[in-house]
Amino acid sequence: MDFDIPDEHRMIRDTVREFCEEEIAPIAQDIEDEHRFPQEIFDQLAELDVMGVPVDAEYGGLGGDQLMYALVVEELGRVSGGIGLSYAAHVSLASKPLDMFGTPEQKEKWLRPLATGEHMGAWALTEPGSGSDASNMDTIAEREGDGYVLNGTKQFITNANVAGSVLVKAVTEPGAGYDGISTFIVDPENDDGFEVTTVWDKLGLNCSPTCELSFDDCWIPEDRLLGEEGEGWKQTMKTLDGGRISIAALSVGLAQGAYDHAKEYAGEREQFGQSISEFDAIRDKLVSMYRKTERARLLTHKAATKYDQGERVSLESALAKLDGSEAAREVAEDAVQVLGGYGYTTDFAPQRFYRDAKLMEIGEGTSEIQHLVIGRNLGL
Repeated sequence: MDFDIPDEHRMIRDTVREFCEEEIAPIAQDIEDEHRFPQEIFDQLAELDVMGVPVDAEYGGLGGDQLMYALVVEELGRVSGGIGLSYAAHVSLASKPLDMFGTPEQKEKWLRPLATGEHMGAWALTEPGSGSDASNMDTIAEREGDGYVLNGTKQFITNANVAGSVLVKAVTEPGAGYDGISTFIVDPENDDGFEVTTVWDKLGLNCSPTCELSFDDCWIPEDRLLGEEGEGWKQTMKTLDGGRISIAALSVGLAQGAYDHAKEYAGEREQFGQSISEFDAIRDKLVSMYRKTERARLLTHKAATKYDQGERVSLESALAKLDGSEAAREVAEDAVQVLGGYGYTTDFAPQRFYRDAKLMEIGEGTSEIQHLVIGRNLGL
């Protein structure tokens, strides 16, 4: 086992870390308070050539691997959970499926603008009535001429109101279950019948837009079917393996950011003539926060490394996502506690990490679903 990060990966990580500290950290609370998607940050990330880290270089990506991508997500999450979430959805959910399942023509037209950062991307799976049973879809795609007509509603879709393309799951063969689901590339700007009907206010992550989408007789040409009819669910399962690694990495970043702020504060804050980090109660809390963060990081790196080796990672990605998301919430909560009354104010960052961390236990499969996935992989 080699626990050292390769030199190229370390260089990318350090470059993104410096960018985050200089450009994102100073505005992280402002964009959250304003509920503003910071397009300028993503334009700068495009200039750094990291908007398509794991995407084939032939189509504008960096040609990196899942581990390199996870390191970038972690660094973003360390300063802004919302920016990290929009970035992760753009890469792992909107771009990677095109990279894995698209035709050369689809990749040139739809993947390249995503990988270069010209466009943001979105991925539409969840519906108002589906929840954890994501395969229970009411969105229908019916054949009409040389295309399909989409009707239905999608819910909790990241980036949809700022996206240049949206990958949409719809039923093409009612009654066929998993084998009746297909994936379509939707153009939000030019496809009639597509509408963003709601942008949600949330507990946290408000600089990352979360939307409800409506499809009303939205006609899609057949060359925008991704893969073949009926392959949508298999594509979804493979996409979610990588997506769960994304959320695990984002969770590690949130935990690290919360720990960093708590450690710095504890070293500077004095009570009874000494820094509070010298008191057993605070020192032990910081040690526990560090331990949980490091454990989650190791599980995430293991899952990413096995993914890059071409191995099946349903167990590893679910375990990393479950452990990382719980660590993020617990570490962020402890960070608020270390800061005491200051931790409850928006003048200090821990409250933001605390609010952001909760979604990690919900998005891309709840903690309860991760227990189910892990149990099945263990033969239970």
